[in-house]
Amino acid sequence: MTADPKLLPEPEPELARRLGPGLLTLYGVGTTIGAGIYVLIGEVAARAGAWTPFTFLLAALLAGATALSFTELSARMPKSAGEALYVREAFASEGLSLIVGLMVAAAGIISAASVVVGGVGYLRTLIAIPEALAIVVLCATLGGLAIWGITESTLAAGALTLVEIGGLMLVVGSGIATGGEGGLPVAEILVPRTPFPVVGVFAGAVLAFYAFIGFEDIVNVAEEVKDPARAMPIAIVATLVIAGSLYLAVSVTALAVLPLVELAGSPAPLALVYAAAGGDARLLGAIAVLATVNGVLVQMVMASRVLFGLSRQGSLPEFLGRVHATTRTPAVATVLVVAAILTLALLFPIATLAGTTSLVTLAVFALCNLALWRLKRRGSAPAEAPNLPIWLPVIGALVSLAVLAVEIGRRLSGLF
Repeated sequence: MTADPKLLPEPEPELARRLGPGLLTLYGVGTTIGAGIYVLIGEVAARAGAWTPFTFLLAALLAGATALSFTELSARMPKSAGEALYVREAFASEGLSLIVGLMVAAAGIISAASVVVGGVGYLRTLIAIPEALAIVVLCATLGGLAIWGITESTLAAGALTLVEIGGLMLVVGSGIATGGEGGLPVAEILVPRTPFPVVGVFAGAVLAFYAFIGFEDIVNVAEEVKDPARAMPIAIVATLVIAGSLYLAVSVTALAVLPLVELAGSPAPLALVYAAAGGDARLLGAIAVLATVNGVLVQMVMASRVLFGLSRQGSLPEFLGRVHATTRTPAVATVLVVAAILTLALLFPIATLAGTTSLVTLAVFALCNLALWRLKRRGSAPAEAPNLPIWLPVIGALVSLAVLAVEIGRRLSGLF
């Protein structure tokens, strides 16, 4: 006897596949290029001097090994909570998979909370508003947008990303307009005459490495991507290329416009570059606020998808894997993420929040590279996925572990 279809339970709603390579790339660029580059350029220049552009190039190559590993992994297994799934498939360990997934979600939540605190600090220089109120309003607004829909939240993130890119291009354009007065001649920047500072360049590359972190967040919206095996690798590579090109252009401009001693000693070097070229530094401050807003939004989306994916993999409670029937987003997981971000932002200072994110991310990078190496030893990649050389994830793992060791050593040396 056939059951009446009307009596059968409604199928569980799934995430909507609405993202193509273009929107996905904007999402990736938005989570990679943040307000940090507006400060980072000065710190890298303090270490590498005239070799700063080459330092960013080296950092791009170091990050590129892991980025390429993620292209194959994401095409092999296009699922939310991708990093946890890669580790589970490679090492057959439910416990390690859950730890990695929670590390990724925690890194996103902590990073978003630190960005909220920093962004509100910028905002309060432009508008008189109590800090706690600004944090609550910002988190609630962005949380509502994240729940509204993946298309809407990604379009908003994409628009903010274009503003961020526009801010960096303003800096480059101002440098071109002034002919690079005040700093080094462009010819000397492109072919430095000073001796190659080995220690300074590699120390700067370790620092600049963090400017490229963010491409990995793309894998956690895989279940909302059309043709993910094709779109994910395109978006990851395009994100790295766009970010690297912008960083190179900005670093050349900064060295050409400002004397090295001013660039290296400034807490807001790009605002100083823009002001030296005749621009209004407050405009870059406003763009930095929008950059922080974008960073919070993409981290909310990413972390909620990790919790959703872990739930669907059976590692977290079932309610975190529920999809809202109307918005087709993981509403429960998103609310939990927003609440965690809001709590951390209200209770902890930015230095405490920001200090742990990079360490967690580097550890995840190393594990994911090792996961790909192990998977490749078992057999070749599926036909729809890139088939990278087996030595590439080994390079990615070694680079991630080396940067992690340097960062831990630096922090331990500061304690004694």
